Amino acid sequence: MEPTLVIMAAGMGSRFGGLKQMTAVDDAGQVILDYSAYDAIQAGFTKLVCVIKREMEADFRARVGDRIGTRCELRYAFQALDDLPAGYAVPEGREKPWGTAHAVRAARGLIDGPFAVINADDFYGRGAFRALYDFLAADGDGHTHALVAYRLRNTLTENGTVARGVCSADDDGRLLTVTEHTAIRGPADAPSYTEDGGQSWRSLDPDAPVSLNTWGFRRSFLDAIEARLETFLRRDVPQNPLKAEFFLPGVVNDCLAAGTDSVKLLRTDDVWHGVTYREDLPALREALAAMRKAGTYPERLW
Repeated sequence: MEPTLVIMAAGMGSRFGGLKQMTAVDDAGQVILDYSAYDAIQAGFTKLVCVIKREMEADFRARVGDRIGTRCELRYAFQALDDLPAGYAVPEGREKPWGTAHAVRAARGLIDGPFAVINADDFYGRGAFRALYDFLAADGDGHTHALVAYRLRNTLTENGTVARGVCSADDDGRLLTVTEHTAIRGPADAPSYTEDGGQSWRSLDPDAPVSLNTWGFRRSFLDAIEARLETFLRRDVPQNPLKAEFFLPGVVNDCLAAGTDSVKLLRTDDVWHGVTYREDLPALREALAAMRKAGTYPERLW
């Protein structure tokens, strides 16, 4: 079964100040997603699913999707607040999306085999897509998944804090845990994080492997998401009805703790580029211009 690439593009982009997914990153008007789709297709992916909000469909198709869809099978899934199991309702006043695991769940009807997951607003480098495709295309245990892990030092911005899942692994390169830190800052050789709004900071290993939501899952993982969504809605949402989020790493951690699944770390030294903040745009554009000059990418991808 050919692997599917699921691209999470429904985020609000609050720290960036707008829809990052639609922001041009080169003079040709291309966006980060163009580069990710190009790299994914070069790596072997032929089926892509974009998870978006239904109200942005027309703009997304015109701005990005129509050109990508000329080179692959591109379909759309719609993340909606009210897409919940029977018996559950959206808390009054809730506007925030439910999180990354819920976004992947939105694509459940379009996934018929192994699948990879990425963010739409991160530049990952071609190596990540090759590693994911090769892992998913190979025969494997139906409950053994993969995560492309970056060095923390290669994933930071000078313009503020970032959220990263810091990984621990055993001696065989199997993931043990993913710890979500929502506020990590540089410098690259001495990163630190805060859990109290910046009153105190704790250091992190600059070479620690981190998750950028570059996952490779067997289809069985959709069942794990479904099973744990009800627990999240019943246990976590009443405590924080407006902001509680259902994250992919949380589902992974639960599966690891239960012993039902395992995750292989696929390490990379590639450098992340993204637009967490609007001030990140110049550095991203400069990096992509250098790659085009080096011949990594053509001036126009499509």
